[in-house]
Amino acid sequence: MRRETGRWGEEEAARYLERKGYRVLERNYLTRQGEIDLVCEKNGLLVFVEVRTRSSDRFGSPEESVTAGKISRLRRTALHYLQAHGALRGFRFDVVAVRLTDGRPTFNHIEGAF
Repeated sequence: MRRETGRWGEEEAARYLERKGYRVLERNYLTRQGEIDLVCEKNGLLVFVEVRTRSSDRFGSPEESVTAGKISRLRRTALHYLQAHGALRGFRFDVVAVRLTDGRPTFNHIEGAF
């Protein structure tokens, strides 16, 4: 159930970002260092996106679930992506928090989250 909710949230977040003018370049970019949910581009800027989905705040908000360890793994994975793709351009890290409310997604997009 958790995995299904997470995949659903990633799909909804990708659609949300596309509506905002982002182009999704990669989904679930995986290395030994970790995984980046979405790699996007907007206006020449690479955006590494961590998607967090919750159906309730019982165990905390989606935003609160991005830990220091997760941030460290995301940074290492992003470095791998930049090296592997020869990307010598600007980038940033965003978080898209997806909440399932009454069967519908709501979004909190935090640009430049860390």
